[in-house]
Amino acid sequence: MKRTQILLLTALIGCGASAQTKREVPLYLDPQATVEQRVEDALRHMTTHEKVELLHAQSKFTSAGVPRLGIRQLNMDDGPHGVREELEWNAWSAARWTNDSCVAFPSLTCLAATWNRERAQDYGNAISEEFAYRGKDLLLGPGANIQRTPMNGRAFEYLGEDPRLAAEMVVPYIEGVQANGVGCCMKHFALNNQETDRFTVDVNVSERAMREIYLPAFEAAVKRAGVWSIMGSYNLWLGVHCSHNDSLLNGILKREWGFDGALVSDWDAAVDDWQSATGGLDLEMGTSRNGTLTGNRFTYADYHLARPFERMIREGRLPMSLLDEKARRVLRTIFRTAMNPQKTTGKMCSEDHYRTCREIGEEGIVLLRNERCAAKGRKREMPLLPLTAERLSALALGGGRPRLLIVGENATRSLTKGGGSSELKTRRDVSPLEGLKTVYEDLADIVYAQGYESGQAIYDKVDVVGLERQTKLRQEALEKAKDADLLIFIGGMNKNHRQDCENGDRETYDLSFGQNELIAELARIQPRLIVVTFGGNPYAMPWLEQTAALLHCWYLGSEAGTALANIVSGRMCPSGKLPVTFARRYEDYPYVQYGAAAYPGVDRQVYYKEDIFVGYRHFDTRGVRPLFPFGYGLSYTTFRYGEPSLKTLDDDRWEVCLDVTNTGQREGRETVQLYVGREAGEKSLVERPRKELKDFVKVNLQPGETQRVTLHLSADDLAFWDVESHGWKVERGAYRLYVASSSEDVRGSLVLKRN
Repeated sequence: MKRTQILLLTALIGCGASAQTKREVPLYLDPQATVEQRVEDALRHMTTHEKVELLHAQSKFTSAGVPRLGIRQLNMDDGPHGVREELEWNAWSAARWTNDSCVAFPSLTCLAATWNRERAQDYGNAISEEFAYRGKDLLLGPGANIQRTPMNGRAFEYLGEDPRLAAEMVVPYIEGVQANGVGCCMKHFALNNQETDRFTVDVNVSERAMREIYLPAFEAAVKRAGVWSIMGSYNLWLGVHCSHNDSLLNGILKREWGFDGALVSDWDAAVDDWQSATGGLDLEMGTSRNGTLTGNRFTYADYHLARPFERMIREGRLPMSLLDEKARRVLRTIFRTAMNPQKTTGKMCSEDHYRTCREIGEEGIVLLRNERCAAKGRKREMPLLPLTAERLSALALGGGRPRLLIVGENATRSLTKGGGSSELKTRRDVSPLEGLKTVYEDLADIVYAQGYESGQAIYDKVDVVGLERQTKLRQEALEKAKDADLLIFIGGMNKNHRQDCENGDRETYDLSFGQNELIAELARIQPRLIVVTFGGNPYAMPWLEQTAALLHCWYLGSEAGTALANIVSGRMCPSGKLPVTFARRYEDYPYVQYGAAAYPGVDRQVYYKEDIFVGYRHFDTRGVRPLFPFGYGLSYTTFRYGEPSLKTLDDDRWEVCLDVTNTGQREGRETVQLYVGREAGEKSLVERPRKELKDFVKVNLQPGETQRVTLHLSADDLAFWDVESHGWKVERGAYRLYVASSSEDVRGSLVLKRN
């Protein structure tokens, strides 16, 4: 039986009719009708109470439909990296199902590091199939908040520091998800750039920075991807919580951008009856208190958009049109997802999902350093990576089988656990140690030492490991290093509280658990040291010059070990590029100079005093040299950029074209980046960054192959937000167009004159 027939039969039974009835099917149950026709017909059949019931939770992760009419409930679950394990109906504890394991896909920072729109589409398609198979209608993600600070404990869930990169990656992700009839609930709208005081902090930001930095990815999701729902954030803007902020939700999101979906509160983000009713919130989830009722006395019927809202409607304090508009938005979401006859049945833990996971991981790993090392039998020094069988053999100092020592807790630790709401229960995880053993166990004697210990992943507190234990682990690693021909250190961050985890920011820019000291000591013993780090944020590297190679892996998901081993061994050529700037010192980040008021805030007020100069816009414009710039990433091959040329399509559109050639000995991918800035000497009404990312293209090239690359530019890309007119403005005059391999590595430039 087709899904359409099943839906129709179920709905008829729900209406009290038998399967043999000849009664005309209500329009809202007709799968051939448009979504808008079904919504309006459903509203005509519903009571006031039934409309109100649509607007708030009925369990931790579901909201009610209309059982009397056969209108289904909405089933939601956390993403954005995989479908979360099933929880109990009315508790945060696991339901202990045995069939709810999933594929953990790479973190969204890893996806951003691919700079590949096609990978984002693949990601959305694969993850939505798993959500659909589990009976979920809304994926709570993706996240697209800007990484303003490297201390943000939740930055690993987001897409980097640049609004254009975030927008270009989030749109195909959403399209891939929603093509399968699963809705995205994009988060966290807006300005959720820190976890410290996230429930109460009031973000003070200029109108220009809001429009140029913090809103573009959300706007693209609405206007280009047609996202079906959006989640409001906990923090305040203009003194009002964002989950029911009239200026943000009704003003910008709905009226200005034309968003027609449901605005969903973050869990426990609604705090006021009147604002919840009037401030643009459509579906209230997770509320646990309202200031008067607590514990078992507080029920779902006591939510702000439950009895209190219904009472205001019935008493005439609020118009019925307001209730209808909220119900209309939730119904629209239901008919697009739970009652979408084209929704896929999905599948779980399929081999093509694991392949998608691995390929995204491989493409997101960033090679940051690859120095030349001496090896026996070679006249010239060679880069340490890729670590091929031949190169590994040449590193054996005493002849015979080389001895490979792998050090670090992250070589064996599950990085799909912890992190808060993005924690996943997986069917299989390939650890880095397992992946490396698969490649090298027949080529070398592999030894492992843990080196340090971080404790258990706990949501809201740190599990401290004693000094005696840490000292013992370090000494064991250092002793084993004395006999090793090659060292691979695998560490970085994890998803513990105060690392990369919801509900708490990092406490230091350094790597924790004594890793800096351990890496430095290992390098003194054996300079042939490859450092592999995981994590969603930049970090300090005082040991960098002592190491031979450095790979940053973000979080790679279920296929972490396989993806890493394929890059290390050279089976795959690294092509990841940084979606964030790595500063040399924490003090180099733009907001730090403004003190605690700029982060993490004072008296629950935080001020974005760096304005639009976030990430590379600051480093580039202010002349602050980063450790690794935005857009940076090495390869095992090399690329030559030809001279760029400018083609005018019309008064408002241009193309920048150039040839890119693979000049190395192996296949590789290169991301060509287009930045735009005012030409030197041109006056501007406002201070502008030296250059800003506007487009990028990733190309795959065989050795010696040349491809023609076309980058696109429009008049909108030249605009800034004018606070006087409250709109975008394009200045006349000359603009410099930069073709680059990173924000610092400019390969060519052109001048565009805008009359």
